[in-house]
Amino acid sequence: MPEREYSGAVSTARDYYNSSDADAFYSQVWGGEDIHVGIYETPDEPIFAASRRTVERMAARLTGLGPESRVLDIGAGYGGSARYLASTYGCRVVAVNLSEVENERHRKMNAEGGLEHLIEVVDASFEDVPAESDSFDVVWSQDAILHSGQRERAVEEAARVLKPGGDFIFTDPMQSDDCPEGVLQPILDRIHLDSLGSPGFYRAAAEGVGLREVGFEDYSKHLTTHYARVLEETEAREEELSARISPDYIGRMKKGLAHWVEGGRAGYLTWGIFHFRSQRS
Repeated sequence: MPEREYSGAVSTARDYYNSSDADAFYSQVWGGEDIHVGIYETPDEPIFAASRRTVERMAARLTGLGPESRVLDIGAGYGGSARYLASTYGCRVVAVNLSEVENERHRKMNAEGGLEHLIEVVDASFEDVPAESDSFDVVWSQDAILHSGQRERAVEEAARVLKPGGDFIFTDPMQSDDCPEGVLQPILDRIHLDSLGSPGFYRAAAEGVGLREVGFEDYSKHLTTHYARVLEETEAREEELSARISPDYIGRMKKGLAHWVEGGRAGYLTWGIFHFRSQRS
């Protein structure tokens, strides 16, 4: 089978998440199943519990989830959200993700949980979803679209594959609409991106492809809490982690996490649950 062609930003993200250091770090520190930002009840809450709360809050916004529901999870990571939706609601989930390493772990965890009949894991990019138009009730994504160099295209693809009246629900680390130019450069350099999306950007992109905003739950303070919590966990377990992860990677991760915390505390970053609905008839 020929090698798929991805955009530059997506290729960079794929190489990163396929690396042994990244796989070890995210599976051991970031939550294992849910490698996205959490919603915290207390600043010292376990990362997994807070991350799973985000999944629960997102699912609670969607009405009518059940065995007849078809969900597309774009940028699915290790598949924690897909397993939650499949096991809780009986949904059939197609999980699109570009990292073959993450997808292998995802499939293994699905099999261990007896959910492989409900979840299909697809090696692909959400910039070019291998699915027919009007084929999903829900498009779901958590903290993945930022890695795209063509975010408008990702939103277009979400709108294309949604059935009329279907829901697009996602989270993404964003810059605030009034973020001063240049202040996020240390973060952008760390994740090899030229920019972040913003609430205004996503609202405009969604409106342009026929998606109506249902709501936005602003949890920006939790982004700061999450990155601070991951940094704290990394520092506390650094000696243990060094047995599996290169010291250079850990050092760069700690520096990068600190930049996210600084940007969040300064009010330059925004995060929350965006919910849009297809207006096509």
